Amino acid sequence: MAKQKKQAYISVPSQIISSISSSSLQSLLLSPKKATTKNKKRLIWKTPKIWFLSLFLFTFTGMILTWLKLAPFSPYPCPFSHQESSFSSGFSQTSLVVEPRREKGGRGGEEVKEFWKQPDGLGFKPCLDFSQDYKKTSEEINNNVNGKTTKYLLIVVSGGLNQQRNQIVDAVVIARVLGAVLVVPILQVNVIWGDESEFSDIFDLDHFKKVLAGDVHVVSSLPSTHLMWRPVEDKKMPPNASPEWIRSHYLRKFRRDGVLLLRGLDSRLSKDLPSDLQKLRCKVAFHGLKFAPRILELGNKLTTRMRNKGPYISLHLRMEKDVWVRTGCLPGLSNEYDEIVTNERKLHPELLTSKSNISYNDRKLAGLCPLNALEITRLLKALGAPKDARIYWAGGNPLGGKEALLPLSSEFPNLFNKEDLAEPGELRPFEGRASLMAAIDYIVAENSDVFMASHGGNMGHAIQGQRAYAGHKKFITPNKRHMLPYFLNSSIPEDEFNRIIVDLHRESMGQPEVRMSKIGRDVTKFPIPECMCNGS
Repeated sequence: MAKQKKQAYISVPSQIISSISSSSLQSLLLSPKKATTKNKKRLIWKTPKIWFLSLFLFTFTGMILTWLKLAPFSPYPCPFSHQESSFSSGFSQTSLVVEPRREKGGRGGEEVKEFWKQPDGLGFKPCLDFSQDYKKTSEEINNNVNGKTTKYLLIVVSGGLNQQRNQIVDAVVIARVLGAVLVVPILQVNVIWGDESEFSDIFDLDHFKKVLAGDVHVVSSLPSTHLMWRPVEDKKMPPNASPEWIRSHYLRKFRRDGVLLLRGLDSRLSKDLPSDLQKLRCKVAFHGLKFAPRILELGNKLTTRMRNKGPYISLHLRMEKDVWVRTGCLPGLSNEYDEIVTNERKLHPELLTSKSNISYNDRKLAGLCPLNALEITRLLKALGAPKDARIYWAGGNPLGGKEALLPLSSEFPNLFNKEDLAEPGELRPFEGRASLMAAIDYIVAENSDVFMASHGGNMGHAIQGQRAYAGHKKFITPNKRHMLPYFLNSSIPEDEFNRIIVDLHRESMGQPEVRMSKIGRDVTKFPIPECMCNGS
């Protein structure tokens, strides 16, 4: 049986096919007879197939090049381009170039790009330039330590992680004022979570001592010469205590024992201290209190997993049962959960924190309540957050569990917390340690491109100050008192609602704020001008 002649088929764009005659196309597809060696070169150029094949390749290459030039206008460009973050002491310096994609039926590319845009830091940078008098006193303190030390200060700190941080900062300042050696602060067992963590479980103790060596001498424990006596204990520090009050009241209390024990420091030391002591506060908060290596390692791992697809938002959600009870507010999930909170408040009226004489509705409209998941979702959408934005949420389990987060997860499906990101077994060493878990949350939240807290609090304040000190990274402060009336008005068109919300938050994105206009505010929340300067 005669062999059938095989034909080769080439996929050719229709534009080219229409420009080639049928006879030419046939000659392009059929295999030519073999040429003799002598005439091979001459025949190659006389063969119609080769000529048309060359024409085809030339035309096809031109089309590819033209397509590549047009590629940036493709409807599916690469969404994000960023430089790798560098992590230091629990926070990062991140440089982002965002190429947002337009969502179907959603916000435009320019609006999305604006959402990720960082505030203008106006050139402010950390500048802890202590005075000559401060430096001279530092030398005297070091000489006393190397000679004979007669004063040791013991501090017991309480509360959650960020409350403890605030008290540790003040403990260092008080030790400096008194010229005393600071014994590593004792962390009181948390009555709510039963956390028995010690200072060195949460913070890098060697780093703490090294950074503050020129300011305050820190020892891990009392020397044996001071263990035989009961330390003098004082619980009477008034609110807004000044350095003068501390010296006049405590120096004489060291007595023969040379040991003073203080408790209940929370927000007792004045927020308006001399410039050098304010700088010391910043030095402790932003340089001295570095998380322990194992916490920092896991926190940075989770940060990398959040960032592996571009920038991300972090939210500190204050939606736990005790928060609703203490604030006098209601979660708004259902009558069942509202009754749970109301009954708990009736059983423990002492838990209500402030303004107990006003109703829930009045509290809400005054901006005294945490935002719930629906309100957070509407706020993020109005501010231009893209639907595919990756969001990390920090905080305890909300009352109502996952149901409480449904409005947020339905609109922003890329919603994660540390349990979602951690690999099996990674969180096991931290279980039952609320302060360690909060430290992990702190690292991932602080490293984010955009941060927002649903209701102030110590963590939100600490991160606000640290983000300012790191170059004024974006920090959204919800303008609850002014925006909530618009949330309640369902007749406002969506575009108009979005415009109003953007206008209300134009100056609430983490821009530099001078503490001098906020007397009584913590310098670790507003580090300008004591701890940051711009040369002007």
